Amino acid sequence: MGTARLVMNPYVNREIVKAPVFTSASFHKSIPGFVPTPLREAETAAKCLGVRSVHVKDESTRMGMPAFKILGASWATYRALMKHLGLPEHKKPTLAKLQKAVAESGRELALVAATDGNHGRAVARMARMLGLPCTIFVPQGTVKSRMKAIARNGAEVIMVDGNYDLAIAKSAAMADDKHVVISDTSWEGYTECPGWVIDGYQTMMKEVIDLIDDGLMPEPTVVVAQMGVGAFSSAVASAFAHRKVRLMVGAEPTVADCLTTSIEHEGKLTIIEDTPYTSMAGLNCGTPSVVAWETNKAAYDAFGTVEDADAEEATRILHEDWIDAGESGAAGLACLLRWGKQLGLREDDDVLVFVTEGVTDPINFARIIGPESDD
Repeated sequence: MGTARLVMNPYVNREIVKAPVFTSASFHKSIPGFVPTPLREAETAAKCLGVRSVHVKDESTRMGMPAFKILGASWATYRALMKHLGLPEHKKPTLAKLQKAVAESGRELALVAATDGNHGRAVARMARMLGLPCTIFVPQGTVKSRMKAIARNGAEVIMVDGNYDLAIAKSAAMADDKHVVISDTSWEGYTECPGWVIDGYQTMMKEVIDLIDDGLMPEPTVVVAQMGVGAFSSAVASAFAHRKVRLMVGAEPTVADCLTTSIEHEGKLTIIEDTPYTSMAGLNCGTPSVVAWETNKAAYDAFGTVEDADAEEATRILHEDWIDAGESGAAGLACLLRWGKQLGLREDDDVLVFVTEGVTDPINFARIIGPESDD
């Protein structure tokens, strides 16, 4: 953990990045409320960056939730429960088939997860749809609005006396014959489920790629992705590493820069202890996901860290483009705004940005945006 900085990655080797597996889309389409999220052109952001275009994959609303996390949580829940029950997976998996399998098993089951907000809310939603109890651990200082949103889905919410990594440890300790842990980060001996989470995110990537291939948006020359533990950015890497992208950039909060620090430490996975507060709560992760690290290391040309003030400025710019993003959701654009000159952004660049969450802390969002004009 250090000062805000841009670190160029000497370990880039996109040839070894595995191609994406688009297996989860049919399952997602069976979930009530599923529709592809919009891709929006952000003219204000493009002017600020000095590029030809900025297209934003807007995940501020996904199946009635303010983030994309339901994609990973739902697919991982399907795969994990079918394995836990010792059942073969369906050729055409659906939510209804999973509900039937759980009901007919006669087993006492519960879902468990740790979260800074969005992943836990998604796991809780899956538990509610399956009629299962759910326990979600959150780090100390989690804002009340995020905790209430999880609880409204029927989960027990437990705040730990520590950071996100302690919440992960508490959730992992509950794993037994009844409790099935659905985590989006991995650790030694627990890599399969986080891999399924990443596979679930590929539904979003396919939505973008289909638009590109259909000529409805330009092939991006620059792609930026938020990192956190590295699961989401790993999905982005798999989808775009073998396309005509000249520059892939990873974004992290300066106070939780575990992937950037890992690059600086000779490319060796490095843990950041005791990450302090950041408004980018969904990215406040000190331990990189083991299952995602090598993909991120091989795919991203640069890793940029940003401060809360950078995320707030990006939030205001996105708001001018009629996109309401949470602080974590704005972090990708924030990285390009802060480091665009050093990255060598060009006037002919077409940039792809992901707004990974909508407004999950309304009080802070109102403070950032300020009073709305009547004009």
